[in-house]
Amino acid sequence: MPVAAITGKLRRKIWTDLGTSLGLGISSAYAYWYFYYIPSVRRKQEFYLKLEKENLERAS
Repeated sequence: MPVAAITGKLRRKIWTDLGTSLGLGISSAYAYWYFYYIPSVRRKQEFYLKLEKENLERAS
């Protein structure tokens, strides 16, 4: 009873794992950047801009 050749299965598995991990990693990075980091920086900038405007109004 012959055994099926396993040549190339490991290589194919490695490429599949690499492609999947890179795809998920890059997708997660984009999601973090655009849905968490950028909005938090925008909120901070708006807060400090508002604070600076209030300080300028008090000084005048």
